[in-house]
Amino acid sequence: MVFAAGLGTRLRPLTDNMPKALVPVGGTPMLERVITHLIASGVDEIVVNVHHFAQQIIDFLRAKDNFGIRIDISDESDLLLDTGGGIRKARPFLDGNEPFLIHNADILTDLNIRKMYEFHTTHNADVTLLTADRTTSRYLLFDHDNCLRGWTNIKTGEVKPEGFVYNPTEFKKTAYGCLQVVSPSIFRELEKYAGPEKFSIIPFYLSVCNQLKIVSYQQSDYKWFDIGSHETLAKAEEWIKTTI
Repeated sequence: MVFAAGLGTRLRPLTDNMPKALVPVGGTPMLERVITHLIASGVDEIVVNVHHFAQQIIDFLRAKDNFGIRIDISDESDLLLDTGGGIRKARPFLDGNEPFLIHNADILTDLNIRKMYEFHTTHNADVTLLTADRTTSRYLLFDHDNCLRGWTNIKTGEVKPEGFVYNPTEFKKTAYGCLQVVSPSIFRELEKYAGPEKFSIIPFYLSVCNQLKIVSYQQSDYKWFDIGSHETLAKAEEWIKTTI
């Protein structure tokens, strides 16, 4: 599943007339770069969620003949559901016998996705989150068995889930990289998750991290860009120039 429904407010004015997912990076829409990377990794079925300028994405995919694979649309035109709500709405496309990958459209990376998928299956995980040791204010916290146990905002001191006590010697803090491999086993918990239709997936994971096996995946031999701002867009374009 590719998350392509975001508003892209930090990329204005580029997103005043187009969805963030179609903003060019080195002359190619970021959604196209994500899809071609997924196809090169062996993916042959994708679901794309849409909201902001949804029809433009639908028309773009149609013009590209869905890049020769099956691409379904999860339409969030009426309400932007955030990551958790988006996955729950797309369940008819995702539920089955195989794990599926979640990839934000605004993440540009050359990560070896096959290796991440294999890590997920060999570790019998419910969820595998791409993480990195980069500087941020918000961190996921994993125990010595590499299982998710909590989250903290180091600027405010806030921790989740409720009642969790963060001891730096007991937990490793890492930053989430907006890619994950997910087994359909999460849907049994996701359907029980109370709250609004729109919700973020990370707070959900924190609420069920003692029921599900949610692990961290880290590598060092890849490039990663969050193209959510003009600054990171420029950095990504510079990197693309060096790879051509």
